Amino acid sequence: MRVGIFGGTFDPIHSGHLVIAEAVKDQLNLAEIIFVPAGQPWLKADWPISPAQHRLAMLRLALAGKPYFKISDAELERAGPSYTVDTVEELRRKMGADAELFFILGWDSLVTLPRWHDASRLIRLCTLVAVHRPGYPRPDLKPMAKSVPGVSRRVIFMTEPCVDISATDIRERVRQGLLLTDLVPKPVARYIREHGLYR
Repeated sequence: MRVGIFGGTFDPIHSGHLVIAEAVKDQLNLAEIIFVPAGQPWLKADWPISPAQHRLAMLRLALAGKPYFKISDAELERAGPSYTVDTVEELRRKMGADAELFFILGWDSLVTLPRWHDASRLIRLCTLVAVHRPGYPRPDLKPMAKSVPGVSRRVIFMTEPCVDISATDIRERVRQGLLLTDLVPKPVARYIREHGLYR
């Protein structure tokens, strides 16, 4: 079985995440995609992140009615910093050695791969699917291979879709009292409003 893994803070999940997930699923012929909300992402230790229960609730609302999109709370349940390699390894154990795993990330995140915890082990566990982010150049894998040997054989680049939506901008729009039309699913916009998030 071919399975996608989509990690992120999802603070909030937005329409761009969903467009990307649908495109990756279709283009790579994946059976399902597992969304993994981050617990304590160590690369974002200084960033304020909404409580896990809100991010999880918004994910459930956004993914309702799409049985091929699943949610794993592995990182939320794990104490301490969240390392992607540990999450992928845990999912690998649950799904068995026959599952082929694809980890979805943006071009901006791929550039930071040499700083990730045990990146060499990560690329042995899964193939990375690098999705285009507007404003970021396509990463050059050659210099990256010095610290993460073999990475060039473990990355699939996707130039489409090119989605220019960011959770940072959405949070700022909420602070300014602007509408979120088409930026997040309607149930997510309602949840943000009803719980006073990002104010």
